[in-house]
Amino acid sequence: MVFLQCIWAFLACIAFGLVYSMRGKTLLIASLGGALGWFVYLIFNFLNRDILQFFIATVATAIYSEIMARLLKKPATEFQIVALLPMVPGGGIFYTMEYCVIGNDEMFMKTGLHTLGIAGALAMGILLVSSLFRIGTPPYSEPKHE
Repeated sequence: MVFLQCIWAFLACIAFGLVYSMRGKTLLIASLGGALGWFVYLIFNFLNRDILQFFIATVATAIYSEIMARLLKKPATEFQIVALLPMVPGGGIFYTMEYCVIGNDEMFMKTGLHTLGIAGALAMGILLVSSLFRIGTPPYSEPKHE
């Protein structure tokens, strides 16, 4: 069941990447990052803390994206944006707005804060890994032409 969900995450990432004109090896590698992220999210299900699961999965996709960016000499964001797709809290955003529209203030606040927590976990995971990679690698400099 876990692998089936990862295959669906991979296919969803391929469709998302195609919409943004990604092609070839870059599209497949970025989509594989989405499947990896969802796999990590699922294997940490024993924590019973989905915000922490999202954080750990985002750290995994961010590390993967940084490594692939260096190997393929492309921006890490190209891989990270596609890889985050399965973890974006779209359902939470929808239900937050639904509760707001129907006037259910208690559920609006509860769902909204939970969705904000997930979005924050995604942002913090990327920020952490990106910062650590920037600290650990020398700055890029243009080759000198004489």
